[in-house]
Amino acid sequence: MQDIELIFDHVGIPTDEKQPREDWVDSTRVWVTSPREHRYRVEYLRFEPDTPCAWEVVNLPHVAYRVKAEDFPRLIEDAEILIAPFDVDANLSIAYVKKNGMPIEYMVYKDPDLWFGKQQLANTK
Repeated sequence: MQDIELIFDHVGIPTDEKQPREDWVDSTRVWVTSPREHRYRVEYLRFEPDTPCAWEVVNLPHVAYRVKAEDFPRLIEDAEILIAPFDVDANLSIAYVKKNGMPIEYMVYKDPDLWFGKQQLANTK
């Protein structure tokens, strides 16, 4: 798998506090912020009590990487799946795996300049 390119996207931090400009992900029952709006590429995740997500995803920070669509299946095969692959929206597919004891998010964007259908500002990328 050394030929797979992983591009850092963000660090995700769980929180119990409501954040400005949260977006809702219904399938995982979580509110998320855009990491591109944070100076250090931090995404805050506020999970609802009835989230179906694994304990590790809800309670531990994660690192997220952008990957190519053709590499996505190879990254998750034989991995411990925390969240099975799903489409967040028409622009983004993700999966979470457990690697070295921590959650890792793999992200496949159609357009990495969009976040929940909203164009991101050039100075926040």
